[in-house]
Formats: sequence, C-alpha cells, structure tokens
Amino acid sequence: MSENTQPNSGPPAAAMPHRRRVRYAGKNPRRYEEKYKEHRQVGDTVAKVLASGKTPAGTHRPIMVAEILSVLAPQPGAVGVDCTLGYGGHAEQFLRALQPGGRLLGLDADPIELPKTEARLRALGFGPETFTAHRTNFAGLPQVLATAGLAGVDMVLADLGVSSMQIDNPARGFSVKETGPLDMRMNPQRGQPASALLAHSQPEALTRLLVENADEPHAAALGTALAGRSFATTSALGEAIRQALPRLTRDEAGLSVRRVFQALRIAVNDEFSALTTLLLQLPKVLNPGGRVAVLTFHSGEDRRVKKAFEAGLQSGVYAAIAQEVLRPGPEERRENSRASSAKLRWARMAA
Repeated sequence: MSENTQPNSGPPAAAMPHRRRVRYAGKNPRRYEEKYKEHRQVGDTVAKVLASGKTPAGTHRPIMVAEILSVLAPQPGAVGVDCTLGYGGHAEQFLRALQPGGRLLGLDADPIELPKTEARLRALGFGPETFTAHRTNFAGLPQVLATAGLAGVDMVLADLGVSSMQIDNPARGFSVKETGPLDMRMNPQRGQPASALLAHSQPEALTRLLVENADEPHAAALGTALAGRSFATTSALGEAIRQALPRLTRDEAGLSVRRVFQALRIAVNDEFSALTTLLLQLPKVLNPGGRVAVLTFHSGEDRRVKKAFEAGLQSGVYAAIAQEVLRPGPEERRENSRASSAKLRWARMAA
C-alpha cells in the first residue's frame, strides 16, 4: 500500500435522497397552503410579491402610514390606541414614535391573528410596559381604558375593514377567490356565519342590507335570488350571484360579487353598529387636544365618519377636522392595490 493511500474505514455513507420541491399542476396551485410560498418565506418570493404591487400571504401592508403619522402626530411619552391592530404595521410605527415613555394599546377582535401580532411586536422589543394587546373590537374601547387605569388617551387610530391575512385565508370565508366555508366572522367563536345569515333572511330584508352596506345597484334582484338559500362555500355563493345577473358582463358581475361579500361581512360582524359606538365614544376617551384618524374603505363607513366629525366640530367638541378626505398617493396605489379605495379622515379635540 502506498504511504499516501488511506485504508478503507468502512462502507461509504448512503447518499441523501434528492428531494424535489413541490410542483403544481397547471399555472396555479389549488390549495392555499401550497399556493402562497411567501407564507413560508421561500427564497426571494416575498420580495417578488411586493415588487408586483401585491401583498404577501399571511401579512398586511399598512396603508397611508405617512399621512396617519402626520395627522396624529404621536409624541414621546404620549398614550395611544390602535383600535384595529391587524398585522401591527401602524402599531409598530406608533410605538417607535411614542418612545421614550409612551404607551400603546392594541385592540382586535380576531382571536387567530391577535396572538401572532402581539408576538411579532414583542420580538421587536416592545414589552408589556410599552404595548398591551386586547381582544375586543373598538366598541369596547372605554372598558379597555378603564381596565388599564387610563382616564383618556392622546391619539386613536381606527383602520376599518378586513385585513389581508383574513382575505387571503380561504378558511375564513372572506373572499371568493379561493373556495372556503361561507363564514366571514372576525371572531369565529362568536355570532353566526354568513351562510346562516343568508339561510334565515327574507328577500326584503336582504335587499335593504345590500343597499345599506354596499350600495349594490342590483340589490332587489339579488335579494330575491339569494334570500333563504343555503350556501356552504364562498364559491357557491359567488356562482349564485353571477347566475342571478345574467345580463351583466363578467367584470360587472364580479363587482356585484365583491359588494355582496362586503355587505354580508359588515352584517355578520355588526361593523356599522361598532363604528357608530366608537364615534360616539371618541369625545369621552380623547384627552384635550387629542387626535383621531379613521381609515375607511367604502362609502357607508366614510359617510358615518364624516357626519360624526362635522357634528363634533359644530358643537365645539372638536377644534378641527379634515376639510377634505385624504387618499393614498399614486405611488402607494401602484405598489399596493388594496390601498386604492382607502379614505382617511381626522379630527382634533378642543383644548
């Protein structure tokens, strides 16, 4: 044996089997868990999704951050409330601006997303002395403040509507894009799902709901076609809406599908009632000179906010309000398609 030859120390180790990444039939995978590689942080997928103007699954891109920071003007040592915590994008910016010495309370009714967001903000270094999370919708704001030992706060944000995490997950039933149970509840542990609401509705009542909650122009036809029927899935309801409007183009029918889903979501979660309650409570929870900003996504919400702020200005409760609605700039609308319908209004308490 040559002096450079090593003795054989045993059989060669078994080669690791090569694992190919999952391939999908067709252009798009069928299952939510497979489709959204960005949900599992695969490679540079997140960057590609962001660059395309879309929102990575399981995340939410905060809307009009610069404008909201400008009108609320958070200062170190102040106390604020994010009434719709969601993914925590706005909250993170508030927490940075409120330091040192400031405090933020985050409210959200969603028991699935709230723990994730709390953990995310904790990982960024915001401890319980700086940030607390509370599982309630914004109608419960006075109770939250009382529990926290606060007589009032310096700023309040309410970002209304549904978050991207809820829209993207078909198991929540908010979107017709992927088949899922027709649920739509922000808190799946409370209330009735959208399927039950439709099954128990009468045509006249459903027609009124579609008008009041979504300004649906075909409300009468849809109220007659959908009321009292049982729909187990989002896709089944979407198809029934299209069948009820045979003279519309596919795009026109698609708009009605989205409006019907919006109207049902608002009703299932009693969103208008919660918003009205919040608007009535704001003068009682804001400190003198305190500020509020409300981000809305359709006309029904915006009308309520506008009227409440105008009434507060006339009565002297508010010293100033937004004279014109603020909207996302063209760059933000281009980079985030879900920002396109956003409207921002603000008010400042009298000193």
